[in-house]
Amino acid sequence: MENRKEIARRRFGCSDFEVTRVGLGGEGVLRSFGYEKEAEVIIRAAVMEGISYFDSARAYAGSEIYYGRFWRDRKQLRGTIFQASKSTRRTRKEALADLDFSLECLGMDYIDLWQIHDVRTFEDLEKIGGPGGALEAFLEARDRGKVRHIGVTGHYDPAVLAAAVKEWPIDAVMMPVSPVERVIGGFLDATLAAANEKGIAVIGMKILGGSHFISEAVGITSEALIRFALSQPVTLIIVGCSKPADVRLMAASAREKSPMPPAEQEKILELFRPHAEKLAYYRRVT
Repeated sequence: MENRKEIARRRFGCSDFEVTRVGLGGEGVLRSFGYEKEAEVIIRAAVMEGISYFDSARAYAGSEIYYGRFWRDRKQLRGTIFQASKSTRRTRKEALADLDFSLECLGMDYIDLWQIHDVRTFEDLEKIGGPGGALEAFLEARDRGKVRHIGVTGHYDPAVLAAAVKEWPIDAVMMPVSPVERVIGGFLDATLAAANEKGIAVIGMKILGGSHFISEAVGITSEALIRFALSQPVTLIIVGCSKPADVRLMAASAREKSPMPPAEQEKILELFRPHAEKLAYYRRVT
C-alpha cells in the first residue's frame, strides 16, 4: 500500500472528537438517485484516503441512502467516522420526523452532527427558535443521544447566520468559504467571528462555487480553491465529488500542512474582485 501522510485533523468545536480537515460533501454524485455503484465508489475512495467527515442531508436526494448501504456492511468503521446530515424542516414535529427517517436511511443509532439546514431570513430564525419550532427538536435529539452535536447552515445572509450562531446553543456552523466571500465580506468576518467567540466548529462549503465558470472567468484550478479554503481559520471544509480523482485531489490538498502564503491568497483575491458578485449566485448581496 502507498505510504501516504495522514490528513491533518482538528478538534470539532468544544468536543473531544477530531475530524479531518476535509470531508466528503453531500453534493456531486451523492446528490442523485439511481447511482448506487458510482456513489459507493466515491464513499469508498474517501474512506481509503483517510477522510473521516461525511456530509449528507434530507434535501440531497439519495445521499443518506447511499451512505446507509455502505455503512451497513462496514459497521466496524462507525467509531472512526463522523456522519453529518441536515433538515430543512422548521417545526419540531416535522424535524423529528426527518430525523427518524435520516437514521433509518443511514442505518445508524445516532448522527454525529445534525444541522438546521439553509437558514435564510430573520423570519426563519423566529419560526425555528420559537415555540414548537425546529430548534426544540434539535435540542431534544441531542439530549436523548440521537445526535451528538447540532448545528446550523446558511449561505444566503451572513447577518442571519451570525444571529443564529449567537442566539442558539449549537455546536457548529456551516457557511461559504472561498475567495468570493473574502472579497464580498460577511461570512468570513462577522459570522466567523461569532463562531470563534463561542468556540464552535466551523465547516466551509461552496469551496468550488460554480467551478466551471470560475475556471473560465478567473483562470484558477480546483486545487488552488481548496488550498485557499484550507488556509482560512475554519475547522474543516467539504467538497462534493463526482469521481475518485476529485476525492484524491481534496485529500492530497489536506495533506499539505503549509497554508497558502498571504501573498498568493492576495493574488487570487485580485483575480476574483471583478467577478465576485456574479459568482456569489447563492447569496443575497447588499
